[in-house]
Amino acid sequence: MIQDYFSIAMRNLRKRKLRSWLTMVGIFVSVATIFTLVSLSLGLQFAVEEQFEMLGSDKFFIQPRGMLGPPQAGAAVEMTKQDVEIVDKTKGVMRTTYFTIGSAEVKFKDATRYYSVFGIPIEGLELYEETGSLEIEEGRDLEKGDRGKIIIGNHYKSRNIFGEQVKAGDKFIINGQEFKVKGILQIIGNPDDDRLIMMGAEDFEELFETGDRVDYIMAQTNEGEDINEVAENVERKLQKHRGVDEKTQDFTILTPDEILAIFGTILNIITAFLGGVAAISLFVGGLGIMNTMYTSVLERTKEIGVMKAIGAKNGDMLMIFLIEAGLLGLVGGVVGVFLGYGISKGIEVIATRQLGTTLLQAAAPWYLILGCLLFAFLTGAISGSLPAWNASRTNVVDALRYE
Repeated sequence: MIQDYFSIAMRNLRKRKLRSWLTMVGIFVSVATIFTLVSLSLGLQFAVEEQFEMLGSDKFFIQPRGMLGPPQAGAAVEMTKQDVEIVDKTKGVMRTTYFTIGSAEVKFKDATRYYSVFGIPIEGLELYEETGSLEIEEGRDLEKGDRGKIIIGNHYKSRNIFGEQVKAGDKFIINGQEFKVKGILQIIGNPDDDRLIMMGAEDFEELFETGDRVDYIMAQTNEGEDINEVAENVERKLQKHRGVDEKTQDFTILTPDEILAIFGTILNIITAFLGGVAAISLFVGGLGIMNTMYTSVLERTKEIGVMKAIGAKNGDMLMIFLIEAGLLGLVGGVVGVFLGYGISKGIEVIATRQLGTTLLQAAAPWYLILGCLLFAFLTGAISGSLPAWNASRTNVVDALRYE
């Protein structure tokens, strides 16, 4: 019996091909929108989780409360090298490093750009590069005793930021002082990392006159230590050193779980908002199906009367029209899934080639595809429920007389 319902519904849809496709436009645009948004959101989430897996679960981070960066960039408070020493001496901490940021005028040959420059103690460079999964592609890394040398991101080489390719051994003029490019990093996929300029802390302090200021501290725990316990110990020691308590604390400690939770919350808010926008277009698509089904019921009033006269029951008519409406939604969903996947992959390619980031990826897990198809089918069926009910309640005599 169910097979007969589907056969009749499919026959009716094929008889009205143009109207059926026009009705489905609203559905597949809506499903494509939802699929694209969720796909990119999931892809971003997977990429972030992958980055944190590479980061490891034994590192945590400390920064001044407020905007990250130097005072001229708007940081509310300052941390110093003394804070780094406190962290380094805390039980459970294996090693620490830090960096300080400055905005600089960077010249290469005849071109001038303005970028952020990072100052990092050379002895702590290994931890910093491990944290950011940074590896040298060309040239060599900074070594103890290196002065007047820098490490730069891959975009200076691969994207010709200065109008021509930069190679290891070339020279930059940073705030009027000459620095030799000792190494170029492999491409990371994050534009900020791929435009990175790093120099030793001694060179940085002389160039920017920052003194003991520190903008960001990274710490790695000993193997087997509970990172949350170590982070709490560090927090208490820093509170005592800086003369603050929980209410007046002027620094923030972030563990990988906390950072991931923050990213997750932001992604969920963005996805929910964009999903709400997509739901509006889905509602419009549902109205289109309802309108089409009402028209179909009116056009087939006499056919309904004939079917009921030869034995079709109200439930049979209800199922035929519900399945027909559901199929409209399902076919629209199938087209929408293909369209959505194509759009999301296109955005991924554009983001990779034009923006230089691999964080924006298209994800198409089975549950997303199945969810979109089921959602589209239910939207069609629900939208067609009222017209289907009207069809099932049609009076046989009136239907046979209908012209």
